[in-house]
Amino acid sequence: MDSRKVVQENRDYTMFSWSVQGASNPIHLKRGQGVWFWDGDDNRWLDFSSQLINLNVGHQHPKMLEAIKKQDDELCFAGPGFATEPRGQLGKKLAEVTGLAKAFFTLGGAEANENAMKMAKLFTSRDKIITRYRSYHGATMGSMTASGDPRRWPVEPGVPGIVRVFDPYCYRCPFGQKVETCHRECVSHIEEIIQMEGPNTIAAILVEGITGSNGLLVPPDDYYPKLRALCDKYGILLVDDEVMSGFARTGKWLAMQHYGIRPDIVTCAKGLTSGYLPLGAVIVSDAIAQHFETNMLWGGLTYSGHPVCCAAAIANLQIYEEEKIFANVERQGRYLASRLEAMKQKYRCVGDVRYKGLFSVLELVKDKATREPLAPFNGNSPEMTRLAEHLKSKHLYAFSRFNMLWVCPPLIINEEELRHGLEIVEEGLALVDDALFPTSATQPAEVLARK
Repeated sequence: MDSRKVVQENRDYTMFSWSVQGASNPIHLKRGQGVWFWDGDDNRWLDFSSQLINLNVGHQHPKMLEAIKKQDDELCFAGPGFATEPRGQLGKKLAEVTGLAKAFFTLGGAEANENAMKMAKLFTSRDKIITRYRSYHGATMGSMTASGDPRRWPVEPGVPGIVRVFDPYCYRCPFGQKVETCHRECVSHIEEIIQMEGPNTIAAILVEGITGSNGLLVPPDDYYPKLRALCDKYGILLVDDEVMSGFARTGKWLAMQHYGIRPDIVTCAKGLTSGYLPLGAVIVSDAIAQHFETNMLWGGLTYSGHPVCCAAAIANLQIYEEEKIFANVERQGRYLASRLEAMKQKYRCVGDVRYKGLFSVLELVKDKATREPLAPFNGNSPEMTRLAEHLKSKHLYAFSRFNMLWVCPPLIINEEELRHGLEIVEEGLALVDDALFPTSATQPAEVLARK
């Protein structure tokens, strides 16, 4: 079918996420292979955002296709009350890699967070959930309310019981601190809020392991140990949303494992199956699992534990281990980090870079000294539009939002492919510098700072 007709039928008869429908202009994605995909006109694109930061093992991995086909031939569906081989095997593997006990399966991250909040309330007999302002936990009503992301505004007031706190955002510290003066106010103020809300009313603190679509905030090394201690002090559950940051994206099974602590509940999706089939999970500690041995778990989904989805997840986790994906993330992550730090020094529009493994973002500014964002919060700018258009013109598919550009390629990427994409990004940054500082775009930022 003609590519234009495909796009038109999609626009005429389907609706697209997070967009004014009349303004949607989707790319016709025709086929994919590894870190590349091809549009309807057979242009080859480098997928620098792993689709929606979920296609961790790349497009059309043969082992994934084989596992899905094999399970399809054996058993396509089983109701949520049945036991199946892939369901049990996957639950056992998730317990092994997370250090937790049991998994409840959903179809995605939003459902996982909905059910995690429900379980936390049932287990503690408390009503409130603390979340962070710069967060996103999904688009269902409860998960959207739990998000601090401005996409929650149109659906408010949402569900009751959500209390928000500030984030470990070191580049723009909400407490006005610098690294040398910080006393981890990003944790101590949470304790003050707990006391004001009533410790016996707080069921859980829900956080992303590393904040994803709200700026990729990598916390200080002692942030999570301090938060874990705070939860233990007040009998509050720590719920770790690893939907985006989990499953090798940062070089470990869970981003929170970098910090040496164990949450009470982990939610996941995306990298669980690398997007090949829809699957999410709520993985709980032994104490929570034991609670529901004798207490009703008030929740259920028709497709919970879907055998084909579970089979896809098992194959995906095997690929991470058998193909040494973790080692590749560490190796390519070091190269990516060095390139990002060099960009920060070279380009005047790069205010900050944040990264962990192959999970990274560039935060762009109009002025390094004042840190004025290149685009306003929840807004856009001509410079950001120009950058995005340049990347598309070079057939680089990357996620940008507000004043930030993410670099989150499939975890199978090699250095040559990564270099190719980063060179295109640098071309775009040079264009931004040229627009902002037309007489100095070719001069390194450290030279300009001395003038």
